[in-house]
Amino acid sequence: MSLKVSVIVPAYNGDRFISQAIDSVLAQTYANYEIIAIDDGSTDQTQQVLQLYKNQIRYQYQPNQGVAIARNRGLALAQGELIAFLDQDDCFLPNKLALQVEKLEQSAAEIGIVHSGWRRVDAEGAPLGDVSPWRYAPQLNLYEWVWWKPVLLSAMMFRRSWLNQVNGLDSNFKQACDIDLALRLTLAGCQTLWLPQITVCYREHDRNDSRNTLLQAQENDRLLDKFFTLPNVPPEIRQQESHCRYHTLVWSAGRLYGSDRLPEMAQYLRKSLAHTPYLSTETLLDWVNSFATYFSEQGIPFSAHTLTQSQEWQKLIASIARTKSLPASKI
Repeated sequence: MSLKVSVIVPAYNGDRFISQAIDSVLAQTYANYEIIAIDDGSTDQTQQVLQLYKNQIRYQYQPNQGVAIARNRGLALAQGELIAFLDQDDCFLPNKLALQVEKLEQSAAEIGIVHSGWRRVDAEGAPLGDVSPWRYAPQLNLYEWVWWKPVLLSAMMFRRSWLNQVNGLDSNFKQACDIDLALRLTLAGCQTLWLPQITVCYREHDRNDSRNTLLQAQENDRLLDKFFTLPNVPPEIRQQESHCRYHTLVWSAGRLYGSDRLPEMAQYLRKSLAHTPYLSTETLLDWVNSFATYFSEQGIPFSAHTLTQSQEWQKLIASIARTKSLPASKI
């Protein structure tokens, strides 16, 4: 008998897109699933929209407590052996569940996650580009999770037993609860396999939570603080802490630049100087190359000239030279 999948859809003021999310599950080629919609205190028409599906979903309302608690509420209600999370503004492609269930059914019990790629689409659903993280993180071992953080919950499927073992998501994080979950699962012995295909559409619009890049950057710092204090972090990973912090700070700076938060970008690049493994010229080149790589992975145009000619970049470089933020041998 095929394994049952519980699709958990957390919702907060999602009346604009949530019907498309639910419809994408109903259109799946895989039939053994349930849909659990957790309304996290919406004040718009989300409840009314979801009432149209009352015979096809399980609906639960809760006072607004954040997406991690909403997902955990869905997990507590789930009856399936497998869990798929779907954000209210994303959409599964028709064979998403079938392909990922097949992958898990053919895998040993320690394989607790199947991950896949995603298609960036605009508010109307028009394609913007595909993201294929297996190209730069082919193993998805602990090091690659810490280094690259290639997470999108809507593109993943989990064994419920593994999620229960680590007590679900950490509600102390608003933006980083997903990568925190992946790290804790991997530390616990859960392994991840790639399904190297695009299985979900990730919608980009003016109300994406991910647009709050400053909060995301701040939580990435807290995430690493938490991770590197855990007693079971392997020594070979712990030895990479400084370089990992450097890489994460520069990644956060790239995200901030992409959302036009240039003063904060400069702040995070300056913070990365405390961890850079490079000489000064190499550090500056690495910043530019890291930005270019990030934007290329996201299918977004990038101009090194525009970056380096910006007022914030010029002020940062002048400040580094003036204050000798790097040792003399590196400046």
